[in-house]
Amino acid sequence: MTSKYWNTPSLKAQDGVHGNSMKQPLHKRIVSHIKDVHIESTSSDYNEILDLYLVKGRYQLCTEKAIYSYADKYDNFAKVFDILDLDKIDNVLILGLGLASIPYIFEHIHKKRFSYTGVEIDDEVIYLASKYVLDELKSDVEVINTDAYTYMCLNETKYDLICMDVFVDDFIPEELESEDYLEMIKESLSKNGILVYNRLFFNEKDIIATNRFYNDVFLKIFPEGKTLDTDGNKMLLSR
Repeated sequence: MTSKYWNTPSLKAQDGVHGNSMKQPLHKRIVSHIKDVHIESTSSDYNEILDLYLVKGRYQLCTEKAIYSYADKYDNFAKVFDILDLDKIDNVLILGLGLASIPYIFEHIHKKRFSYTGVEIDDEVIYLASKYVLDELKSDVEVINTDAYTYMCLNETKYDLICMDVFVDDFIPEELESEDYLEMIKESLSKNGILVYNRLFFNEKDIIATNRFYNDVFLKIFPEGKTLDTDGNKMLLSR
């Protein structure tokens, strides 16, 4: 895997972001199939608590209220990818990289390698991804340390697949629910490109907010939009 690391405002590439990913010893991997094994905790300006666990042999990144990443068990995206035509995808933009569950799913379930741009605002999340996951991937991953809105304002690349997976704990920043943000994403899709937008759909508050966003905002920009329920999440598809 090759990787670049960028940081706004200069968007200048930096070397040495990560070395070899840290593998867990066999006994921890075995125990993780019986109970969750705590690996590391950290915090940042964006996440007061970031807990990394080994769960059933896979890294799981959690905050107090949400799961950010869970390898190939990140089912909300895994279920969407099962219904996409993956032969039409070459490059992927991930808004909210987390621990790179999306390329992990493509490599381990679908045996696909794509070129990825991963946008992640939280440098502590990048630190964890770099330490534990990124070097285990065989695909090319470019990591950009900035917020999703800023990246979309500056982006000039067309992507075959854009995955919107930005949460601060259990909410999505307001600017990432705006029509202008979705317009920028639409402009960044290739001719046959598709957007997959992850939304919570667990409790009454989530359901009301997601349905309102889908009907009042999303369908204005993507009138051919569809949805897929995934047990606590609703995935919004641009077509």
